[in-house]
Amino acid sequence: MAIKLKHVEAALESVEVFSSPKYELEQYPTSPHLAARMIFTAATSFEDIVDRHVLDLGCGTGMLSIASCFLGAGAVTGIDIDPDAIAQAHENLDNLELDADLVLSDIEHLKVAPKSVDTVVSNPPFGTRHAGIDSVFFLQGARAARNAVYLLYKSSTRAHFERLSAQIGASVQLVAEMRFDIPKMYAFHRQKSVDIEVDMVRVDVSSVTPAAVDAVLADRAAALPSAPVDLAAELAEGAAAPPAAPARSNARAGGR
Repeated sequence: MAIKLKHVEAALESVEVFSSPKYELEQYPTSPHLAARMIFTAATSFEDIVDRHVLDLGCGTGMLSIASCFLGAGAVTGIDIDPDAIAQAHENLDNLELDADLVLSDIEHLKVAPKSVDTVVSNPPFGTRHAGIDSVFFLQGARAARNAVYLLYKSSTRAHFERLSAQIGASVQLVAEMRFDIPKMYAFHRQKSVDIEVDMVRVDVSSVTPAAVDAVLADRAAALPSAPVDLAAELAEGAAAPPAAPARSNARAGGR
């Protein structure tokens, strides 16, 4: 019998989230509801998960990767810059007796062959800490995927992503308008939680060429300051940032 959406969401409730979230990486947990909805839709409405090679960019503690495993992906690869997140993702996979390849890598210097996976899924940083990093996640995904990229981004940036998709010859389909619940995680947070309006989209990248993506990435690099932020170095050095609030149990939260 085919797995139901509510069963996927229930299974994802056991996924452990960031124990010490890193502000410099904009680490905010993705809820089981959002993750289940994204991957279930990709699997049942578009046939982009079952028996496909799925790449999870910015996998965090493995929420989207694990959802892809539950829904029958042929292979799953998760990539993240944070070794602590990768370690927790390994633990989550082991606890659920699931298998995925996890890779420690910086999205800016991603070593993934063009058109080497079927589907990319990602809940990238929104770019409030490092402007434009959400665009880099999308572009790297569009370069790696043969078929589609599934993405969550702030609804306020919809026009930007539509223009970016057009630049590389991709087409965007708005799948759902949702709310991303950001719990109180850092000391500077004043509210218990904040809801952010987000778009869940499917981007058809089947006609996108790596050259088109590389051209846009090159234009972005040329427009950066002479000394762009190096996320890997910043993470390694423990960049100055507002300290994290004590971790709390959140049954509706999961890792990016």
